[in-house]
Amino acid sequence: MSAAKQHSRRQFLKGAVVVGSAAVLSPWIVEDAFSSSGNLNLMIWPDYIPVSLKDGFRKATGITIKQTSVASNEEMLKKLSVSKGAGYDLICPTNDQGEHWKNTDLLSDFDMNRIDTEAVLPSMLKFSENFSWDGKSRHIPFLWGAEALAYRVDKFTTEYDKLSFGDLWQPEMRSKIMGRPQSMLAGIGRYLEGAGKIQSFAEGYENEEKMRNVWDQITQFAIDHKSWVRRYWNDAEDQINGFMRDRVILGQVWDGPSQRMFKEGKPVRFLAPKEGAFTWMDGLSIPVGARNIDAIYEFIKYTNLPENAGLVANETGYNSVAVGAIDHLTSENKKAFISAYPEDALDRLWAWPATPSWYANLRDGYLDKFIKA
Repeated sequence: MSAAKQHSRRQFLKGAVVVGSAAVLSPWIVEDAFSSSGNLNLMIWPDYIPVSLKDGFRKATGITIKQTSVASNEEMLKKLSVSKGAGYDLICPTNDQGEHWKNTDLLSDFDMNRIDTEAVLPSMLKFSENFSWDGKSRHIPFLWGAEALAYRVDKFTTEYDKLSFGDLWQPEMRSKIMGRPQSMLAGIGRYLEGAGKIQSFAEGYENEEKMRNVWDQITQFAIDHKSWVRRYWNDAEDQINGFMRDRVILGQVWDGPSQRMFKEGKPVRFLAPKEGAFTWMDGLSIPVGARNIDAIYEFIKYTNLPENAGLVANETGYNSVAVGAIDHLTSENKKAFISAYPEDALDRLWAWPATPSWYANLRDGYLDKFIKA
């Protein structure tokens, strides 16, 4: 995703959850000497660390969180490159950015003996593998969100394990759907793969020949069905207006805006399709210049406790990676989450792969061809 898209995603998905949780923070005693400075310096997305989390962490450990906010993965990499990896103890890159960091020598690896991986959902742990090279882990899951399907429940009937990205292109949906070109065409790819009409969509990321073979067919399908698209969206408000004002029945959209409408009692439901929801996941990484090493592991332990993970999810609107966090969501947030990701939906989540520059350039050409058709 582009920097602008990523920034918009975080800016608008925050509306998915009512701010203000009554979750109880879990205290424990930490010896004063365990941290180099008594601080933990984070470079992280603006709304990821609620004040209540900072206060609870300081009360429990004596460590003060110092936060530097960034608006894109590109800004994160640039800041750390300028400082040569110094000045921060943890940063928060997105799971598909591993290739951009691999040869920078800016990241240290985690001591996995100090991290309880059983506290993290298995489906999230695998998404950090793009940051594992030389057999070492450099990325620990933190928060995630998804793009899948939402629909007007008063005009369309479906159920989990039946809903598919292919439903967007059924004859009855002509002029009744919305999406954004980049991910909508990716959804076509995964639908056609599931229908046995193209090779693996993910294999298209391996080399140019495979990519062209897949995207030639995807783009032609999209052009043939272009009249199905009622509107394209750019942000959360576009998605809401599509469903509530522009007679859209089915859309490929972010989870946040649709979850917001669901909780407000509007006739819209977000649901992961049988192919699995497209997923981004932001994780924690250690810069080579990190000083407060023990504080890093205390922070990971603290934020992965179910009650604290639930607090962060309730107050930020993003989904937690921690096992048991769902039991600490507010009742309305828990209902919305279970509605969107029932049964084995979390096991089917499909993380955006690392995107090489050659792939992004070719894809942009295909998108331009579709848009201009």
